[in-house]
Formats: sequence, structure tokens, C-alpha cells
Amino acid sequence: MARALSADLEESAAPRGVRLPGDEAPYYVATGDEVEIFAMCHERGLPVMLKGPTGCGKTRFVEHMAWRLQRPLVTIACHDDLSASDLTGRYLIRGGETVWVDGPLTVAARTGAICYLDEIVEARQDTVVVIHPLTDDRRLLPIERTGELIEAAPGFQVVISYNPGYQHAIKDLKPSTRQRFVALDFDFPAPDVEATIVAHESGVDSATADALVRLAQRVRRLRDQGLAEAPSTRLLVSAARLIASGIRGRDACRAALVGPLTDDPDLVVAISDIIDATL
Repeated sequence: MARALSADLEESAAPRGVRLPGDEAPYYVATGDEVEIFAMCHERGLPVMLKGPTGCGKTRFVEHMAWRLQRPLVTIACHDDLSASDLTGRYLIRGGETVWVDGPLTVAARTGAICYLDEIVEARQDTVVVIHPLTDDRRLLPIERTGELIEAAPGFQVVISYNPGYQHAIKDLKPSTRQRFVALDFDFPAPDVEATIVAHESGVDSATADALVRLAQRVRRLRDQGLAEAPSTRLLVSAARLIASGIRGRDACRAALVGPLTDDPDLVVAISDIIDATL
């Protein structure tokens, strides 16, 4: 059997699935000391766990830190069908020959990239344990199918994220996984900061951004009335981009906020009333 060449970083190209730092920093506004703590964790080789609601900036933060630290970034969207082989790699038939192809976790370990596993609780627990040897002092990745033992390259770091609001008995991190990570808690930014982000990301004026944030704050209070998920900063940016493109504010908010949040008739009416009162 032939083995595919390992995906080593080059100055002019990156392995498939690896994002190299660009010239411009991904926009991110710090709300605490998360930048400093993450940078120190990276320097010390400590894995990091990001906890917070959907759309509050966790992924953008990782992208920003990868740029700031000038490290390549490998992002893995976790889901129920994600297997250990999907992370580490598998044998494939190419040109009548059997070759080994590294998975994204293996690529990240070989190249010293930051490996970001988004919504880690969506993955099966027997898949999650694959990262364990990479999150302690060993920094090793055993590849059972090839018999290889990969030592993570300098700069490699495991980062995971999840939304605690979705936790339940079936989908939760085992203590043996949680206690391997330094935890950073995220939430929606303060209103003035959130308005600055919305304006920057969409191009709307500050008055419109302020109004959208006030709207979000009022809708978020409906969680006590059965709204499963609060409107995220991401949804506000989507609404703002529609407005910046010429869509009327109320119509933009109904399309970008109401539909994605709920199908419950009572909540649809409640949110629509809040939109009319705010805008």
C-alpha cells in the first residue's frame, strides 16, 4: 500500500481545509480579558473551551486569535455522524491504488495549526475521546489504522465550543473531557459594543444599529415566555445587511429575526409587535 504524503505547510499554499492568516485581522471586539487568556493558553499549549449562546462571536473570536497568533486554522463542524475516522483520516482508493488521507485533526497536528471543533457536544462521545491525547502533556495522536503515533507540531492547539443552553443528559461533555480545557465564557456584548459590531459588519448607520440592538434586548426577554433561542448578534447583522441593501426595516427584521427564531404563532405575533414598537 502506498501512503499519501503528509500535508506540510508551504509558504505559497496550505493543505486542504487549512486556513492561513490573511493580511487583515478578522473583526472582533474584546469584552473582557479573553484575548490575553487565550494567547497565554496558546503559549503554554493549553486547550481552550468556549461556552456561550449561538451567534455571540465564538467562531469569530477563534478566527481573530488565529490571525493574531499567526497560526493556521482548521475548523471542524461537529455533528451526530462525525466519526473518529472523519477526524484522523482513512484509506481511499485513488487511481487503482490504496492511499492514506489525513483527516482534519491529523492535518492540524502535523502542521501546528489551531484545531477548532465547533459545537463539540453534537459529536458522539466515542468520537470526542480521540482528541484526549492531544489535550494533555502528551500532545500525541495515535493513528490506529496506520500504527503511526503523531507528535503535535509546535503551535498546535485544540479549541472547542458549545452552547450550554442546548445541554441535556444525552448531549453533554463528559468530565474526563471538560477538565482538560481552560474555559472562556461568552455572552452577547454590552448594548453599545453590540451596536458597534452591527454597524461595522453591515454598513448601517449608528442609529439603525442602536435600534436593532434595542429590539434584540426586548426580544431576548421572551425567553421567559417560551422562546427557545434568543436573537443573536449574527441575526442582527443579517437584518442590518438587508436594511443596508434597501429593505424596509420592519420587513428586514421579520425575515431575518422572526422566521429563524420561532414558528410558534403566539411568539411570532409577540416578536412582530416588538418590531413595530421599536422600529
